[in-house]
Amino acid sequence: MRKKLIKIIIAFILFLITMIFKAENEWINIGLYVISYIIVGFEIIRKALRNITRGKVFDENFLMTVATIGAFGIGEYPEAVAVMLFYQVGELFQSYAVDKSRKSISSLMDIRPDFANVEKEGNVEKVDPDDVEIGDIIIIKPGEKVPLDGVILEGKSSFDTKALTGESLPTDVTEGEEILSGCINLNGVLRVEVTKEYGQSTVSKILDLVENASSKKSKSENFITKFARYYTPIVVIIALFLALFPPLVIDGATFSDWIYRALSFLVVSCPCALVISIPLSFFGGIGGASKMGILIKGSNYLEAISKAEIVVFDKTGTLTEGNFEVQKIMPVNITEEELLKIVAYAENYSNHPISLSVKNAYSRKINEVDIQSTQELSGMGIVAKIWDRDIIVGNEKLMREKEIEFLKTDDVGTVLYVAIDNKYVGYILIADKIKDDAKKAIEELKKNNVKETVMLTGDKKSVGEDVAQKLGLDKVYTELLPDGKVKKVEKLLKEKSENGKLVFVGDGINDAPVLALADIGVAMGGLGSDAAIEAADVVIMTDEPSKIVNTIKLSKKTMRIVKENIVFAIFVKVLILMLSAIGLSTMWEAVFADVGVSVIAIINALRVLRVKNNK
Repeated sequence: MRKKLIKIIIAFILFLITMIFKAENEWINIGLYVISYIIVGFEIIRKALRNITRGKVFDENFLMTVATIGAFGIGEYPEAVAVMLFYQVGELFQSYAVDKSRKSISSLMDIRPDFANVEKEGNVEKVDPDDVEIGDIIIIKPGEKVPLDGVILEGKSSFDTKALTGESLPTDVTEGEEILSGCINLNGVLRVEVTKEYGQSTVSKILDLVENASSKKSKSENFITKFARYYTPIVVIIALFLALFPPLVIDGATFSDWIYRALSFLVVSCPCALVISIPLSFFGGIGGASKMGILIKGSNYLEAISKAEIVVFDKTGTLTEGNFEVQKIMPVNITEEELLKIVAYAENYSNHPISLSVKNAYSRKINEVDIQSTQELSGMGIVAKIWDRDIIVGNEKLMREKEIEFLKTDDVGTVLYVAIDNKYVGYILIADKIKDDAKKAIEELKKNNVKETVMLTGDKKSVGEDVAQKLGLDKVYTELLPDGKVKKVEKLLKEKSENGKLVFVGDGINDAPVLALADIGVAMGGLGSDAAIEAADVVIMTDEPSKIVNTIKLSKKTMRIVKENIVFAIFVKVLILMLSAIGLSTMWEAVFADVGVSVIAIINALRVLRVKNNK
């Protein structure tokens, strides 16, 4: 870009000097115009000649070369230089815009690791990440990128995940936790066991997605490509007709006048504004999405999601956290702390998610000497002997079987009723927590003209309906097996309009069939999930449902900019083409119609990069 800018400046200075201080000898003026033209236009002429030898005749380089050399031929030297100068200014703007768009994506490329510190026989060797195998132990020092996915064996630290998730707050990690490649280790030294080879690691898959996103073109891009392929030869034929036919049949018409009109026609006919700005808009949209931690696999999906009409959500891990937590402790004649302690001791030897949630809530050391015996009753609960007292923890079925009088609750979730020595002492409610921004996401979807929001879940009816009511969803289908979800989505696909799109949002682990079936599959919180990256069209790298809204807003903004550029470019070009054909437009207006429209369209396309990471 710097070299191009220097050439433009030198050529422009020569051009101004020649225009202002005209030499008495006309050949000196022509010589200065030619030098200025060669400085700024040589590369364009070279490209045009090279493309002709390759069979690619009718492109913008050919049009600019024919128009400017033709202008020299009829003595319009200033116009010839000006056309090439302003065209190169347009090209400079294009280079700047593409560079800016690439930089929005290149921040993701910074996640590519350069090396891995592998521990071998007590020594640490710096090797290429491709050479690291599953089971190898790697050391990650402060300030280094995580080269491969793995599990922390020793150490704790904070990670900068901004390049992956778009989130600026560090994430804390400790022993036993899985970590993903591409993050940056901020402080502690970590000893990690590798769980995936580099080619299968998160960072490798994400980079592959980003690099190949531009290959999946939108309908708008495909239309413009086909349009330019047929449009350019047609305008060249019309220009030839304008240059040769009128002087032969119209009295008083001169070849120089009609050749000038034809050359102006050629300059303005170049479809640069459309060919450049529309792919740039989509490229910028994909880059803008990456800033928010959203990976869109192609501009076709970015275009399609703007027409979202029905959005279908999985429940667990998508709208809810996917982790059971103690939501309520309701003691009877004892304290909350005592009730939680009793249940934690009773559940001590169980690895069931419900048991783990109680032990996490208790968060104190359990003295196993106090536990004399425990018996787990499948589908009902636990009977235990603790502190020489009979403890019963379970559902209402267990309470009835043990003939214990208890107060039944209507709370939605998993209820653990508790009795000591056959006397009811309260209950603990355990439920999956709704994500903080889930309700806001549903509200925002409706504001963005999504006609219907639906939730599919394998959970029981009472739980599913409770979540749907709290979030304000339009429909909920419960107690569904994976094949049941597929059937429901197939039915919903028939209910949408012809142009509308159905978006399915899942956690990417067990929703792969439905993600693939939907018009647009979105993997929520799918970072590191093979199923998500393979099956989804859009991968949201965080657990925030609000990112769906951000994606739709960005898509609509991109499509609005694309339509603005198409309408503006075609309107101005058609107007100047008509004026050029009837002789009411000079080559200067033609220059504006070509380069001016291109620059304005490119600047407009850059607006898509200005994104807000709404919460």
